[in-house]
Amino acid sequence: MADRANIAAFLPHMAAERPTQAAIVETIGRDAAGKRIFATLTFAELDARTDQIARGLLKLGLQRGERIVVLVKPSLDFFSVMFALWKAGLVPVLIDPGLGRKQLKQCLAAVAPHGFIGIPMAHVARVLLGWGKPTVRHLVTVGRRWLWGGTTLEEVLRLGADGDAVMAATLGEDLAAVLFTSGSTGVAKGVEYQHRHFIAQVELIRATYGIVPGEIDLPTFPPFALFDPALGMTTILPQMDFTRPANVDPLELLALIQHFQVTNVFGSPALLATVSRHAAQTGAKWPTVRRVISAGAPASVQTLERMQLLLPPDAQVFTPYGATECMPVSNVGSREVLQETRAATEQGAGVCVGHVVTPNDVRIIAVDDGAIADWRDVTALSAGEIGEICVLGPTTTQAYFGRPQADALAKIPAGDRLWHRMGDTGYVDDQGRLWYCGRKSHRVQMADRVLHTAPVEEVLNTHPAVRRTALVPVTVGGVVQPLVCVEREPGHALADEQLFAELAALAQQFPATRGIVRFLTHPAFPVDIRHNAKIGREVLAVWAQERTTQERR
Repeated sequence: MADRANIAAFLPHMAAERPTQAAIVETIGRDAAGKRIFATLTFAELDARTDQIARGLLKLGLQRGERIVVLVKPSLDFFSVMFALWKAGLVPVLIDPGLGRKQLKQCLAAVAPHGFIGIPMAHVARVLLGWGKPTVRHLVTVGRRWLWGGTTLEEVLRLGADGDAVMAATLGEDLAAVLFTSGSTGVAKGVEYQHRHFIAQVELIRATYGIVPGEIDLPTFPPFALFDPALGMTTILPQMDFTRPANVDPLELLALIQHFQVTNVFGSPALLATVSRHAAQTGAKWPTVRRVISAGAPASVQTLERMQLLLPPDAQVFTPYGATECMPVSNVGSREVLQETRAATEQGAGVCVGHVVTPNDVRIIAVDDGAIADWRDVTALSAGEIGEICVLGPTTTQAYFGRPQADALAKIPAGDRLWHRMGDTGYVDDQGRLWYCGRKSHRVQMADRVLHTAPVEEVLNTHPAVRRTALVPVTVGGVVQPLVCVEREPGHALADEQLFAELAALAQQFPATRGIVRFLTHPAFPVDIRHNAKIGREVLAVWAQERTTQERR
């Protein structure tokens, strides 16, 4: 018989072990004197409140296994709703609101939700745009309900006021959530998470980073904070626009770190770039922080250098490699990057993403844009050879919801197991470390060789007048050629012509960049809506082709 498993089962355990420890602290505003006001739930209170909501939802007629879209801002209510859904055996569906109306409607149509829990503005959009209309039967408003029917979270709480503790007897293989990808390299897809995947992630995160109960976490990407109760960490929610982490107010984070003695921070590379620039100018410090975890894209070495000055001497920035479909795959710390791998990166070796996290198995296979029906059909590559990164491990998800064609392209059966194709290129060095070379779909295929984005861009990013670069293909006279878009570092007066000449000379020094002579400056790269860190190379490629065509007329 399969083992029972429910990601929410960590909560009553922590409530019994640490009843008075704050579980969630939300910044809700300031008083007349300008002092911050907080709302708090202890572990015991969060456990009781989630039981209450779960009982109320079940009394409303929601059935185990039903898919429930959650569009609630990061808050006490968000955490309460998520753990209540898991306790009730329901399946939350999380979609980035920044995807835009069209993609959101497509995502909701694909997942065919049975219920919708959202803030008033989410319900307004649902009504006006017809989100989930054919399938949604249950409506819950977090806040004031207007004319769209259903009930409110407060009414759900009243309905579930009395009763026993709730914990659905789910199995490890049961669907626990549908988490949509960011859509940064195509249509957003719903990743099916089973309860065993979440539980494995908790254990891998705990072991990889040495997290212990009682720590204080400041997560600027709220879904990551859903692991905090299982890890026994207190979550501090800042006041910020979570869809625009690059625009964070560094003083807001600094004040919370000092007030709550924060030990762990989770933030995108774009957010770290912002706070580290501020710290470099002001001398600000995060004296209590033991570790910073950053994901979404590799953090630049310049950002890592500035972050090391911000942190205590024994702390560092960790950048796990992975994806929504499988996380964490590997891990590397800023000390290893700055002291050991930086030089190779700046000479075209790609970005080191560290040693593979135990017990994951990572293999490099020959690049193939088509489906691979069986693992016996792959061509395995040796150390140092660039190919597609494939992963098999306890957090490797099995499928996208309702997208068998995407499954065929992303999964490779191996008996009763499934390897996940990361869609990234990379290689393993002679020390067993994994190196990232870019998205498979972003490689530039020329007549005589293939260029990968990370090796090219990391060389050119070393120029002091460059903030970041993006390799894209353009077609000139029927021939594909590499072109590099350049986002300039503010404050440098160097003319474009001179900059391009210097970049071309720099490119000639290394095999990974040799022969690159086409450059265009772009005022501000498009980036993904989740982390503000992944460059929208598809958009830049169209823009660069248009500019190139115009210049040749």
